[in-house]
Amino acid sequence: MGDVNISDARRDAASYWFEREAGEPTDDAPTPAGPPDAVGRMDTRGTWVEIMVDQAVRRGDFDDLPLAGKPLPDLDFRDPDWWLKGKIRNEGLSGEGLVPEALLLRAEDERMHDRLDDLRHEQQVRAALAEFNRRIVEARRQLTGGPPVVTPLRDIDAEVAVWHERRAAARSLTQVPTQRPGWLARLLGR
Repeated sequence: MGDVNISDARRDAASYWFEREAGEPTDDAPTPAGPPDAVGRMDTRGTWVEIMVDQAVRRGDFDDLPLAGKPLPDLDFRDPDWWLKGKIRNEGLSGEGLVPEALLLRAEDERMHDRLDDLRHEQQVRAALAEFNRRIVEARRQLTGGPPVVTPLRDIDAEVAVWHERRAAARSLTQVPTQRPGWLARLLGR
């Protein structure tokens, strides 16, 4: 009796696939709401979805899609936050409001020398350092939770002195020597 049911199922499946390939409608053709005898049953829902996709392919609904046959851009599934980073990039958001102030201050502290090197005047350097110190003090006063603020305050006078030294070193590297090397140095390639 088990063999009869298996052969009947095989015959029914073969006739279904034959009618489907021939393009003839079956008596229980799928509808957008789902196959009539499978509404509400999850075990046949996958088959119904496959049928709907196959019909859409035959109609050409998937022809000429952008990025057809190409990988989707900017997907890095090794990074668990790939979707969040993509959303931030697509929306043009900055880290403010998304990242705790303590982490922003740490990151800014690491890049402070580069930021100061872009400034031209000592007054601008002093103002930038005073603003940075003010933000550190304000973040320490906040009781909103999050990681602790461990970024140290900057000594403005010491930072200005270091800024002057870096500028002097950069200027000495960019200055062209005004004296030509002697004939012996030119001959020896020095």
